[in-house]
Amino acid sequence: MSTLPRTPQPTTTPPMTTQSSLTDSRLRVVLLLDVRSGAEERFLRAYDELCQQVASVPGHISDQLCQSIEDPSKWLITSEWESAPPFLAWVDSEAHREMVKPMHGCVEDTRSLRFGILRETDHRDRGTTSARGRLQTAPRVGDGIVRHALTFTVKPGAEKDVAAILADYTSPEARVDDTTRLCRTSLFMSGNRVVRAVEVKGDLVAALRHVARQPEVRAVEEAINPYLEEARDLDDPESAREFFMRAALHAVHHQATRNAADASEPAGAVRRHALLYPVKEGCGTAVVQLLARQDELAMTDGAGCPLVSSTIFQHEDLVVRMVDMTARLDRDPALAVGVGGKRAAAMMSRLIDHGPDRDLSHEDGLRRFLADCDMEPVTDRRSADY
Repeated sequence: MSTLPRTPQPTTTPPMTTQSSLTDSRLRVVLLLDVRSGAEERFLRAYDELCQQVASVPGHISDQLCQSIEDPSKWLITSEWESAPPFLAWVDSEAHREMVKPMHGCVEDTRSLRFGILRETDHRDRGTTSARGRLQTAPRVGDGIVRHALTFTVKPGAEKDVAAILADYTSPEARVDDTTRLCRTSLFMSGNRVVRAVEVKGDLVAALRHVARQPEVRAVEEAINPYLEEARDLDDPESAREFFMRAALHAVHHQATRNAADASEPAGAVRRHALLYPVKEGCGTAVVQLLARQDELAMTDGAGCPLVSSTIFQHEDLVVRMVDMTARLDRDPALAVGVGGKRAAAMMSRLIDHGPDRDLSHEDGLRRFLADCDMEPVTDRRSADY
């Protein structure tokens, strides 16, 4: 599996923040669970069955089950993977959703955390790196913001009604608790597909639960329910869980030349866009890796780059790239699409479905392709102090 090579940054490059799962370093996944009283034995059987199934998943190394010595209802599952991409591919799959179903009736609450392994002590073999995978080579610099997105489709013909509903609502209270607040919600549509991206400072799970409880948000969700292609019932825990697992778009790569809160541009100078790529079957990860590499090169090229930040979301072959630009999107179509140069354009052409008049090696084709990918903005809301 190809990975993003580490490129030394020129001294003139502005400080950057980077969040990425596109590395070949080993991954530690931590799952916190509250197991229902009386369901312990059923939970253990479900876990043993899951272990047998996940052992054959490519990229999986090991897992471990722990129970709290202070509160027996608290359990912990840790698993190790060769890298993040195979884990994310599995967690997005229908096979994963079927594997974890037996656990649903046993647990009250879950929370998943993912970590790249940076340092490791192994007294049996000091000073060596495990053949199972590399360690993360260096710490990344973050901006304290967690990014996530959801996507779903509505019935053809209902697009205008759904856009009106999603644009016309009262924003929920930004403050969730002492450590968590909502920073920004950006919503886009392309045809009958909706993409909602959120930015949270603090605990993403706490923020999403806070939003789900707000009456103004509940009213919007209930209003769009009749228009959805796949029915859901957010009052039914099983239906809600299935919806969020299907709808999740993971932020697999984020890079920014500055913290948005510290941007020196005047209000309105930085505009947000979202691009939905027509990815060929099985090519989602390759498209993500190419886009991430191209954005890295563009943003390390110097302070004059109009690309302020890029966040790439993925669920299997569904790839959405959200960019913040200080110039019009069509001023530099190659930069906007994420294919700087003929080689990158040729690589992208092999990974996507596009017509003969969308030749990425020519500017006219690039402009047509950009117009196809550019999603319609529905709403973009920031908290007052963000």
